[in-house]
Amino acid sequence: MLFARPLADLIAELERLPGVGPKSAQRLAYHLLRVSAAEAERLADAIRDAKAKLRFCARCQNVSEGESCEVCRDPRRDPSLLCVVAEPRDLVALERIQEFRGLYHVLHGLLSPMDGVGPDQLRIRELLVRLQSEPVEEVILATNPTIEGDATALYLSKLIKPSGIRVTRLAQGMAVGGELDYADSATLLSALEFRREL
Repeated sequence: MLFARPLADLIAELERLPGVGPKSAQRLAYHLLRVSAAEAERLADAIRDAKAKLRFCARCQNVSEGESCEVCRDPRRDPSLLCVVAEPRDLVALERIQEFRGLYHVLHGLLSPMDGVGPDQLRIRELLVRLQSEPVEEVILATNPTIEGDATALYLSKLIKPSGIRVTRLAQGMAVGGELDYADSATLLSALEFRREL
């Protein structure tokens, strides 16, 4: 056995975190062994506190400390605009630019049949209920330009369009400041397809 049982258990738990492979899990575990007991306790307390106090907003499914999140409680938001994102971190990224004044809906994932993620594993049902009960005029699909993101956007578009609500998608293509000769062919194709008039 390479590791003492408690260390092996810690590494195994850290490896279960998204984006953490075996080497990263080992580095994190050894780091946690080097920090003071007080620092390790603060981390453990923060995890326990987050699990005990946080929930999902009943309206938009964002992470919230109460029944509804700060965005949904803000009366200055435009309820006619609804931006659909895959994860709460996507909502945070959009809020960081301080330009979008509508509301959000968090799916908590993307369709991925290969990983066993179908419509029932996402918060799609809650989205459809909102669209029937709220004065939404436009749904902005802000999913990543990946196979899963595209499939999710297409699926949602087919569900929403019959209701008469306008469905849009974030623009895709060349990044601001990017150079054509460094762009891959998929990015260039997307930039050409989603070009706009000046």
